[in-house]
Amino acid sequence: MPKTIGIISIKGGVGKTTIASSLASSLTSNFQKKVLLIDANYSAPNLGIHMDILSPESTIQEVLSNKSRMKSAIHNRFGVDVIPGSYMFQAQFNPLKLRDKINSIKNDYDFIILDSSPSLNEELLSTILASDNLFVVSTPDYPTLYCSLRAAKLAKQRGRPIAGIILNKVRDPSYELSLKEIESALEIPVVAKIPDDKSAARSLFLRMPIPIYKKHSKLSKEINRLGAALANKKEKRSILGLIMPNFKREQVNRQIMKENFYTSSFS
Repeated sequence: MPKTIGIISIKGGVGKTTIASSLASSLTSNFQKKVLLIDANYSAPNLGIHMDILSPESTIQEVLSNKSRMKSAIHNRFGVDVIPGSYMFQAQFNPLKLRDKINSIKNDYDFIILDSSPSLNEELLSTILASDNLFVVSTPDYPTLYCSLRAAKLAKQRGRPIAGIILNKVRDPSYELSLKEIESALEIPVVAKIPDDKSAARSLFLRMPIPIYKKHSKLSKEINRLGAALANKKEKRSILGLIMPNFKREQVNRQIMKENFYTSSFS
């Protein structure tokens, strides 16, 4: 059954677009899934830059204003179908039409991934309402944790399940919130723990998703593990990990998510 996944946060700079583009390219290149990636950050769309689409012929805003059809707005990059956004679009459009527009082509895909707006308004709401499951992207600090709490609360109010927290830009655990503290505050499991990775800046400069630019980077490996859970596949483990199993908290959470993922969808 096709799944629409919303990648949300209400704080900029946490790496939401990097996660969305990386997850889409991982599902396509590593697990042979057909993926549609949509820029639902209508006011500040950056997905096109991450996916090397600088001058799109058609955009999501044109779709939502009925100036273009969904299929006409698709650009294929790195094996992923992408509907980018535009900074220059000036006409009125209705973000809340996103769900209906997606439903018109949903059966053509295994996954539809939405890169949401970080603004607590109709733009974020359009992603929440259009999604079957949500992931909240957070960094391990108090200001972002507070914002993540607000995003989680809004999603729960709208009856949309949050599949997990993607903890990004982990630098120095000695001065950061622990997984246990984050899970306790949000009451949501952390399903991926991604270290701060210089590959992110380099891949953006080259306009390539990180799993394509540097597939063995730490970020790529953790995204691939999350992708494996979503694709219902086994995670690849190192030889040392096979000989001396030491399951991390996020690994256990991914396994639970994998088992429950297909029982928490909305039509």
